Amino acid sequence: MANLFSIPQVIISGEKALQMSAQHLKSYGEKALIVTDDMMVKLGNVKKLTDTLDEIKVSYVVYSAINCEPTHSMVDEGVEIYKNEECEFIIGIGGGSPMDSMKAIGAVVKNGGSICDYVGKAIEHILPPLVAIPTTAGTGSEATKVSIITNTITDVKMLLNDPKLIANLAIVDPVFTLTAPPAVTAATGVDALTHAIEAYTSLKAFSMSDIYAVSAIKKIFDNLYEVYSNGSNIQARREMAIAALEAGIAFSNASVTVVHGMSRPIGAMFHVPHGLSNAMLLKVCLPYIKPGATARLNNLAKEIGVFRQGMTPDEGADAFVVATIALLRTLNIPSPAEFGISREDFFKAIPKMATDALASGSPGNTRRIPNEDEIEELYKKLWY
Repeated sequence: MANLFSIPQVIISGEKALQMSAQHLKSYGEKALIVTDDMMVKLGNVKKLTDTLDEIKVSYVVYSAINCEPTHSMVDEGVEIYKNEECEFIIGIGGGSPMDSMKAIGAVVKNGGSICDYVGKAIEHILPPLVAIPTTAGTGSEATKVSIITNTITDVKMLLNDPKLIANLAIVDPVFTLTAPPAVTAATGVDALTHAIEAYTSLKAFSMSDIYAVSAIKKIFDNLYEVYSNGSNIQARREMAIAALEAGIAFSNASVTVVHGMSRPIGAMFHVPHGLSNAMLLKVCLPYIKPGATARLNNLAKEIGVFRQGMTPDEGADAFVVATIALLRTLNIPSPAEFGISREDFFKAIPKMATDALASGSPGNTRRIPNEDEIEELYKKLWY
């Protein structure tokens, strides 16, 4: 079976990656639309970028309204600014939301209509040059062909998937992640871990995606608790930034499974950040998928050093599940109740969330494919 493997055209990583990117940025045009959020402006991360653009004489306009997970109306506003300001390329700086918004804006700029029209369809025309600058080690959006935008009319997170959404340039500088507080570091780190585990256990996994998935998982187990407890450790931040990139490459090519399918409805209906909803679900979904992915989880136990001589494959898989749940416990991932969700409202929403999860297609990539009843039970386990 043939497999398509896609990554950004250019990846520049490590400290001072932004400065090394200057000539690439200059080659994309004379004016950029910077897509970001108010916090990135306040923390000075946008100024680091605009200082570089000033040095190379590239003008820009800042659109900083992506202050929650992106919606179709935010994309509409970004498209209008891009056209009115006569921009030539787009830079997304921040977490996954600004980068996903950047991709969606670029798609509509060149292809017209509304982003709501793009679900399940190929994007016809090539986008303006896209530059992705992650400030968290989590979403991997800097490396993916995916963008997730919420349709606020239907309360559905729309999954857009097309190789044209891959950034032309990914700037992975760990300096930007130093501003992420512990809770964000934890949730986004588990988001990256989920990407890598799902990519490795996906029915669409293949040798190239496996290389990136396994490398990411090892880095995350080695470094996530360190960056959570000691955020100024630049070496650990560097490893996590690369892990998030690798996990993004892995799932962009091998897809995701049941966790992501169930995560998007929670985000759409209860406004839980994507990385956090993944983190909540991983501990209940990983034991569920184990019977269908025993050999792969057993191999991951060997890769992270929790497999012991004499273990059976089933015991090895259990050891990986236990190690993952133990890591989640050290990161103090909040439950839905601790996040502030009403149990009554959550249970009332479960049938719709299960239907939407299956409709996304992601659960169908799981090596133990769930039905609607099983997904409903997994949602309920978040409260047990």
